[in-house]
Amino acid sequence: MALSSSCSTLKAVNSRWTSPAPKLAAIRRHSLLPELRYTPNVKLTATNALRTVEQTTLTEDDHLSTYGSDQDDQESLPKPRILVAEKLGEAGVNLLKDFGDVDCSYELSPEDLKKKVAESDALIVRSGTKVTREVFEAAKGRLKVVGRAGVGIDNVDLQAATEYGCLVVNAPTANTVAAAEHGIALLASMARNVAQADASIKAGKWERSKYVGVSLVGKTLAIMGFGKVGTEVARRAKGLGMNVISHDPYAPADRARALGVELVSFDQAISTADFISLHMPLTPATKKVFNDETFSKMKKGVRLINVARGGVIDEDALVRALDSGVVAQAALDVFCEEPPSKESRLIQHENEGVAIEIAEAVAGALRGELSATAVNAPMVAPEVLSELAPYIVLAEKLGRLAVQLASGGKGVQSIKVVYRSARDRDDLDTRLLRAMITKGIIEPISDSYVNLVNADFIAKQKGLRISEERTVVESSPEYPVDSIQVQISNVESSFAGAVSDGGAISIEGKVKYGVPHLTCVGSFGVDVSLEGNLILCRQVDQPGMIGQVGNILGEQNVNVSFMSVGRTVVRKQAIMAIGVDEEPDKKTLERIGGVSAIEEFVFLKL
Repeated sequence: MALSSSCSTLKAVNSRWTSPAPKLAAIRRHSLLPELRYTPNVKLTATNALRTVEQTTLTEDDHLSTYGSDQDDQESLPKPRILVAEKLGEAGVNLLKDFGDVDCSYELSPEDLKKKVAESDALIVRSGTKVTREVFEAAKGRLKVVGRAGVGIDNVDLQAATEYGCLVVNAPTANTVAAAEHGIALLASMARNVAQADASIKAGKWERSKYVGVSLVGKTLAIMGFGKVGTEVARRAKGLGMNVISHDPYAPADRARALGVELVSFDQAISTADFISLHMPLTPATKKVFNDETFSKMKKGVRLINVARGGVIDEDALVRALDSGVVAQAALDVFCEEPPSKESRLIQHENEGVAIEIAEAVAGALRGELSATAVNAPMVAPEVLSELAPYIVLAEKLGRLAVQLASGGKGVQSIKVVYRSARDRDDLDTRLLRAMITKGIIEPISDSYVNLVNADFIAKQKGLRISEERTVVESSPEYPVDSIQVQISNVESSFAGAVSDGGAISIEGKVKYGVPHLTCVGSFGVDVSLEGNLILCRQVDQPGMIGQVGNILGEQNVNVSFMSVGRTVVRKQAIMAIGVDEEPDKKTLERIGGVSAIEEFVFLKL
């Protein structure tokens, strides 16, 4: 159902709810935006929800002509299904239950997990569940978000998630302080042999001199990985009187200096430290980075703490280092294989903060909001997303128009996007806009579903080369983008008037009063709102053309929303851009094409 057919629905929403927040709630309850609701491309707010509905094509099933009570509205719609595959804090589970149908099924076999995800919109795991490519394949595109309750995401196949357009979010901040405190607790307990002394006295022994331990004051602590947790460990270690150094190739030097921490090389860190605390992610580069070679470079008697990822240590090499005395002690909270064997000690800490953070991230993603903790999509700050919202719509519609103007058997391969802006280059993040242009170009001509997560992957998969260029213009820096131009090279066009002097199909658009407008087609300037559908006519510039075409459309009850004429030279050629609410039938279009002064025309769906 096109925009004109959904007007009664919108009017019903408007007439019943007068303030923005209830309107937004009504729109969400009635699934007026089924595509956006589960897609992390557009963030709905109380102010832009109705406009987004107006700019979205609805299906027949989405149209609701009557409205009952709020309770009836909520009960009439299926809630998203959320599978919680590992134990999550009660507060997080309750938050999810307020939003969707929650299935807490623990210790699932790989086969059972695949069966469950085929019926789930979201999946929440900790570190024990492997979310493999086979899991995403089994979901068949239904799974929209995977939430990892914790920092690491090495148990989730990010490449497969991206290919299937599934957002992956984690909870990197809620357990930061808890992890840092746990690391310091292990550091102090190990230095003073707390666990050994406790076991000794419980065994009826009195060995005070044996478990005196070592002092921390003046000792050098090397923090391997100066992220959020590493930074908090450094703060606390400085308070204990330790000298703190760190290795992290991505850490900003000014942040380290502000804490009195010196950034050093990997070899310098491990060779000079009395204590080494690991806070690095598990990646191909860090897997078993602590091995026989690295242990051989350490000071004899070094003490090792790991509350990060078990796989960064070669556990067999650590045993050899302990046997030889190179490593005096090791305090480990994580292991290569989890759960570890009965001989290993593993302390699990359930953190309510993690449960709440991951639940909020998953629920937000299902609502169509971009998460600040997304790990396989550009992180877009809420204020940036809000500012870019109307340009997101413009970008997708320009992509849809551009691809419909291409013809011939060669196929679209080379695309250039030009952003004109008054802002500095570093003050304009175009990744979201590029993803929406890609979505607009690919979806009309394929069965691929494109969103922010998989846009770049699908573009590459289909051989689409997208280049970007930024041009500084003299306009208000209050707005992020003055205009967006999309060019398609090396293809024939179904509308010769859209071909620029350089030989490429070229269209350009702006946002005016919060609404996307088409402002240029080829070399012709136009001004038409990108709502409903569009008819482009290239014609001889002469009087009466608007009236003739308008009469033809009016006779067939096709409503004209906008009309604009652009020309290069008076009485030569012109392009007429006509916005229409409905799709004219074939006979009506043929009548337009039969007007003697019209040299070519094209109907474009938005």
